[in-house]
Amino acid sequence: MLNFLKGVVSGSGTGLKDLPYNIGEPYSSAWGSWIHYRGTSKDDGTPVSVFALSGSTTNDGHLAAGRNGVKRLRTVRHPNILSFLHSTEAENFDGSTAKVTIYIVTEPVMPLSEKLKELGLKGTQRDEYYAWGLHRIAKAVSFLNNDCKLVHGNVCLASVVVTQTLDWKLHAFDVLSEFDGHNESAVGPMLQYDWLIGAQYKSKELLKSDWTTIRKSPPWTIDSWGLGCLIYELFSGTKLSKTEDLCNTASIPKSLLPDYQRLLSSMPPRRLNSSKLLENSEYFQNKLVETIQFMEILNLKDSVEKDTFFRKLPNLVEQLPREIVLKKLLPLLASALEFGSAAAPALTALLKMGSWLSTDEFSVKVLPTIIKLFASNDRSIRVGLLQHIDQYGESLSAKIVDEQVYAHVATGFSDTSAFLRELTLKSMLVLAPKLSHRTISGSLLKYLSKLQVDEEPAIRTNTTILLGNIAGYLNEGTRKRVLINALTVRALRDTFAPARAAGIMALSATSSYYDVTEIATRILPNIVVFTIDPDSDVQSKAFEAVDQFLQLIKQHHEKTNTGDTSTTSMGTSSIPGNASLLGWAMSSLTLKGGKSSEQGSYSPASSSMPPTSAVPDSNSIADNSSITPVHVSSSMDMTDQHVPVSLSLNDGWGELDNGLEGLDGDKDGWDDIEPQEEPKPSPLLANIQAAQRRPVSQPKPQVASLRGSIKNDDEDLWGSVPATAPAPRTSSQPSSTRSSRTVDDDEDPWGAISAPAPSTKSLNVKKGGSLDDNDPWAAIAAPVPTSKARSSIGRGRGNKPTVPKLGAQRINRTSSGM
Repeated sequence: MLNFLKGVVSGSGTGLKDLPYNIGEPYSSAWGSWIHYRGTSKDDGTPVSVFALSGSTTNDGHLAAGRNGVKRLRTVRHPNILSFLHSTEAENFDGSTAKVTIYIVTEPVMPLSEKLKELGLKGTQRDEYYAWGLHRIAKAVSFLNNDCKLVHGNVCLASVVVTQTLDWKLHAFDVLSEFDGHNESAVGPMLQYDWLIGAQYKSKELLKSDWTTIRKSPPWTIDSWGLGCLIYELFSGTKLSKTEDLCNTASIPKSLLPDYQRLLSSMPPRRLNSSKLLENSEYFQNKLVETIQFMEILNLKDSVEKDTFFRKLPNLVEQLPREIVLKKLLPLLASALEFGSAAAPALTALLKMGSWLSTDEFSVKVLPTIIKLFASNDRSIRVGLLQHIDQYGESLSAKIVDEQVYAHVATGFSDTSAFLRELTLKSMLVLAPKLSHRTISGSLLKYLSKLQVDEEPAIRTNTTILLGNIAGYLNEGTRKRVLINALTVRALRDTFAPARAAGIMALSATSSYYDVTEIATRILPNIVVFTIDPDSDVQSKAFEAVDQFLQLIKQHHEKTNTGDTSTTSMGTSSIPGNASLLGWAMSSLTLKGGKSSEQGSYSPASSSMPPTSAVPDSNSIADNSSITPVHVSSSMDMTDQHVPVSLSLNDGWGELDNGLEGLDGDKDGWDDIEPQEEPKPSPLLANIQAAQRRPVSQPKPQVASLRGSIKNDDEDLWGSVPATAPAPRTSSQPSSTRSSRTVDDDEDPWGAISAPAPSTKSLNVKKGGSLDDNDPWAAIAAPVPTSKARSSIGRGRGNKPTVPKLGAQRINRTSSGM
């Protein structure tokens, strides 16, 4: 018979030896005769809870009630009811006496009384957490009474346990029974195991076993009384010893007192339904309850509600109990971000919560979510990750960065948003030390070679700064191929003054990587030019750099003369005022993605930072806010500055494609230098440039007729033409599309390159005539109006002149214009 009950009641095990869980230390308290143990899974060490109930005989009433509890717990499922995992029965013999033990394995939980002592909450935070817990238990009781028509029978402090996320859950289903109030033929006790309930927890009718009254009352009457007992024990901090103690309401919050009294009404039909308790009480309307409820139904909220909520969340969590935030809200928020139901502002709240965790806890609870978010296509998520990378970058391992993170981050280098390109660039200061050399030389340097000619001057400047900061992570061969070309050929030829200043600073910061020959032949000649740069900041940095490199050469000379052959590296530590870790240029790019102007107030970091090692250390990475800017006047006209060579000329980097697909896998953009083709201007721009190069004070245009006669006229740009051409119908009509109105040179910026005003006499152009190729305006001259229809003459502005042919030509005079 015992084996049959084992198969029917437990069904998931045959004995203790087959239990796939390890049983650990017990808790000090549990409901009824059960013992609550800590436990772990034998497979993966996952924590669990194990409840054990022992009986000496097969017919022990406690074992029968325990089997009822196992059956009910397995079949009743609700978020606020303890989750069942496994159960079994084991039979042991103590001498000649058989001992039967029932084991129930559940999710890991802790007795509520012990958890409250551990948390030690007080004041408003205590009341908010109690409100959240009572809200959970009231929902569970309402589910049993109203939806399942079941009666728990013994709701009290001992029947509530707390999960690892600090959620309260209801258990102890040994007394649980169906409510048979609608069955008129029902006789006897409705609760078969009501003798397990302590007398102090029984209502008046239950204490008298007045089952007739109980059956005539609503199904929630018994459990509503139990909720009142739970509220008393919770706020008084003591276990209920007798029913009369429930009348002591000194510790009950005033906002909860009216509902507490209705739960403990002496008339069963008037007791408050647990579902009404959640709807009516003001006690449950607090920040913690509302925040957790919003997070739990996040998928039902629209984007506006989500955005508003998550923008307020970072300030809100400061006011909530810290333990609740870290163990309840943090997992909910991480899950919402991971599965895409949370908006981008939620990332700020996640990182703020994560900052309250220890390093190990952060790596377990927050870091996996962040790594998954890098694969998101949401640009706002990527921006948030890169903006706060300094908060979690140190927690990322080199393997994760190189294999999982970098590939996603690198897509930002080619993004159409300048703001995202700049954030991606700045993130490399944190990620580059964790990248393998193969990734740096095979991928990162290729992207940097493109960014150094980016359309945004701040990005070009910060690219140069980054190259100076990550030089220590390049091998010797790569440094020799990249640094001098990137910092002299490109950075020093930039039209943006802070970019040139950044190039000089980067050269100074990486001075330990150059030998004397490179300094004397390639670096100093390029820097000396900038001692006369129009920008004062560039000048001052150029003088400092010249002094620094000259001092290095002098040191080498002195060692050579003294015969000192010791190979001491020319590090920057011996040069005062040299800063190896450069700060970012102050950027005008904003979250709105507005395009910055080269005349904006970009400011590179000042070189007055304290001297540090030439190899940047990850622990010394300065925050952007700590950078001392060198302000550039926004009124400075960049077009008036003289720079040695424009970026459009051959700059030593070779031609760059729009993407990295065209680059060889073994090249990084700094070798195989080939001249770049100068872009061809548009035809109209070419004409204007040609006119600017010609002296306009004494124009001597020539007009050639088809008969080969050429006549010069200093007063008339277009010259004289044969009189055989038909005269215009009205003499007032101009012979050109230009207005005959004269414009003062001060009012017309194009006056210097415009054609002179036409003469007073009408110009007659013979049909089919061609203009001389030396006239730069012939290609855009308008045809002379005629007395005939427009279709009888040329097509108008933009017609190419007819090229004269050699030899006698037949002239067609059948045209309507002749």
